[in-house]
Amino acid sequence: MSIINSIFNLMFKSRLTEIDGFRKNPMAVQERQLLQNVESAQNTEFGQRYGFSSIKSVEAYQQRVPLHHYSDLRPDIERMMQGEGNVLCSEDVKWFAKSSGTTSEKSKFIPVPQCSLDGCHYRGGKDVLTFYLNRYQDSNILTNKGLTLGGSHQVASIGANTWCGDLSAILIDNAPLITELVRTPSREVALIADFEEKMRRIAEKTLSENVVQFVGVPSWNLVLMRYLLRYTGKSNLLEIWPQLELFIHGGVNFAPYREQFHAIIPSPDMHYLETYNASEGFFGIQDDLSDSGMLLMLDYGIFYEFIPMPTFGTANPTFCTVADVQTGVSYALVITTNGGLWRYVIGDTVEFTSLFPHKIKITGRTKHHINVFGEELVVDNAENALRVACLATGASIREYTVAPVFMRGDEKGGHEWLVEFEQPPTDLATFTDLLDQALCAVNSDYEAKRKNNTTLNMPVVRSLAPGTFYRWMTQRGKLGGQNKVPRLYNTREYVEQLNQLGEDY
Repeated sequence: MSIINSIFNLMFKSRLTEIDGFRKNPMAVQERQLLQNVESAQNTEFGQRYGFSSIKSVEAYQQRVPLHHYSDLRPDIERMMQGEGNVLCSEDVKWFAKSSGTTSEKSKFIPVPQCSLDGCHYRGGKDVLTFYLNRYQDSNILTNKGLTLGGSHQVASIGANTWCGDLSAILIDNAPLITELVRTPSREVALIADFEEKMRRIAEKTLSENVVQFVGVPSWNLVLMRYLLRYTGKSNLLEIWPQLELFIHGGVNFAPYREQFHAIIPSPDMHYLETYNASEGFFGIQDDLSDSGMLLMLDYGIFYEFIPMPTFGTANPTFCTVADVQTGVSYALVITTNGGLWRYVIGDTVEFTSLFPHKIKITGRTKHHINVFGEELVVDNAENALRVACLATGASIREYTVAPVFMRGDEKGGHEWLVEFEQPPTDLATFTDLLDQALCAVNSDYEAKRKNNTTLNMPVVRSLAPGTFYRWMTQRGKLGGQNKVPRLYNTREYVEQLNQLGEDY
């Protein structure tokens, strides 16, 4: 173990003890987080609106404060963006994370006060290192470079003393200068708005560095990695950076990309660590690389509630805390943060893979599912079925999206899958049949609608030309950063655009 690693492990040994504490007593820690948030905001406009000064328990908070979607908080957030203080939180807010594309709002602007930066997002980053270095004590990540693919939204002023950008850009712009010693590219290059220009500059600036880790969204990192291979003429990344050991990823399910990363980084010593870091907060870390579940981080200034999906959107939803949740149930995630998000529906769905410790996996989005025919297809179903079909046929996938095929006259409905293959199957019909069988195996509602073609016809899988999704995201101004391809959607808006783009080329 290097001296630097030894010092780091000694410094953060007490942190592992704290984490063990909330593993064993999750609800006590969660109640403390909530009451601290309520107390700190009792003199804000929001706190006075809901009588925070008299809230002394989780139950009182749940009874007093209603569920909020972004549209409910937007008027208050817009005032904060113009510089008003003491609205949703007591701390002045200079930064707003721009997030888009998955709710009824075109763009969301999430308040990111300094307490959220320090006590949540940056604390999560430190805990990632703590977990990893505690397991791999001979790692080189503290003495070499990590390549961080920053966001595509340039930091921009929106008020007299307020700025916005996507979360990764905000984190890079506010990071301590010491991080420049272990991060590449420079802050200037990382914050370039144009994604293709950013890739060119990264190639120019980073090839002379000893990069040992990558950080970011899998899909966009693959685009960058392929660009670097073309730029250098190398066949894999180990020919450029032979000491690569770690990819810290999040934002999308890693499973569809795993084989592509193995091909680009053909090393048995390469490690992949998942995090759950959204604009609204840092929620989870894969603390054990042999377990795909992410430890729910319970002491980052966030109080969690979970709505079982069968009750989500109903007049009387069920609200669970970490004391009530069960494994194997899909929940809509609701958060209360020290940054001013009060009983806020984030839009993600999660499932607990274990309790004590509480570990989760992301199963999809509350609005990214298909339920046109009562089939209740969610992203987790789709990606499990794709994995089965790919393994059986030797195929691998770059990107995909799915939409309903609506009933016409006597014609039954169905699903249309647009898939861009990295390695296409030799027989698309066989792939489609395997996909359908796998969906029936993981989703009983889908299986019932497919039985004897009662309601749903066999799905239609269309193979798109390489680069189609990239061109589509370019047209939509959504290259790089935290932008994601929508996987499932209840309308045909996206598939029609992609089909038209395919015809144009």
